[in-house]
Amino acid sequence: MLHPLLNDITTSQRLDPPIRQVGDTPAVRSVDEDDELRAAAFAFLTQLTARTGGIVKREDLRQFTFQGKRISLEQNMRGIRVIQGNPVAISILTTYRQRPEDRPYEDDIGPDGYPRYKWQGTDPQAPDNVALRVAMELRKPLAWFMGVAPGLYEAVFPVWLVDEEADQHQFVVALDEAMETAWQQEVLLTAPDEVRRREYALGVIRRRLHQPDFRRRVLLAYERQCAICRLRHAELLDAAHIKEDADGGEPVVTNGIAMCAIHHRAFDALVLGVTPKYAVEVRKDILEEQDGPTLLHALQGVHGTTLVLPTRTVQRPDTELLEQRYQRFQQAG
Repeated sequence: MLHPLLNDITTSQRLDPPIRQVGDTPAVRSVDEDDELRAAAFAFLTQLTARTGGIVKREDLRQFTFQGKRISLEQNMRGIRVIQGNPVAISILTTYRQRPEDRPYEDDIGPDGYPRYKWQGTDPQAPDNVALRVAMELRKPLAWFMGVAPGLYEAVFPVWLVDEEADQHQFVVALDEAMETAWQQEVLLTAPDEVRRREYALGVIRRRLHQPDFRRRVLLAYERQCAICRLRHAELLDAAHIKEDADGGEPVVTNGIAMCAIHHRAFDALVLGVTPKYAVEVRKDILEEQDGPTLLHALQGVHGTTLVLPTRTVQRPDTELLEQRYQRFQQAG
């Protein structure tokens, strides 16, 4: 059963009673208008994250406009954003803490592979929790802002709330449409299907949460610049693994180096290497080639330079991992 606030939306396509515009916030009067609002918000976030490399500031989230009016996509001092005049939440936020165990909401991954998002407090009828429940019942997509540093967030969108675990004061979150559909079909699943669903869900979590988390932490450590050429366009930067995932490399900052796309590919292909003393070397056969300005400046030109390192010593590349990787580089050339 849908929440009573939404009865009139789903039947007559209008809110009842009509909501007047309050201050600078436009009223959302219909399902179509709410869909337009979400589409506009996701388009705004797509452009924003393309420019910033996925990491956004609170100030960025306050610059969204709809129907000529500015609307913040985050709720100051609370984790659940409900725009005045609209009973459906549009975003959720997880606050950054240095230690995960200190987070105010213990958002976690369930045994089924799906993330959880905690209620605001413990009252099921608290307005924010009702707004999330309405979003779940209407299957409305939301944005999830995950704290990665004070005032900085990774924007994950769209996501869906697919279930509520009231005894644990939390909602179940799907990170893509396939996860959302799979949860709705739960009653039809056999045991092997459940295993496959969990494996798929964990794979999505890895792609959308864990891998981006590694990238953003590495980019933050290197102040969003390529450690080799100092390029500062975040949308062109990657977090290069020193020891690859497939070889057991951990997603920690000391196993990563911020690199632009071309230097990352060269590093992965063993065209370019880094010594345990952070010196950059280019393979001998590449140094002897004559090909054009890209080869001359982007590769040959960085031979003999030194990495730009994180300010904090504890975030600098692990020298033992560099030694292992450097040996592979030497064997390749």
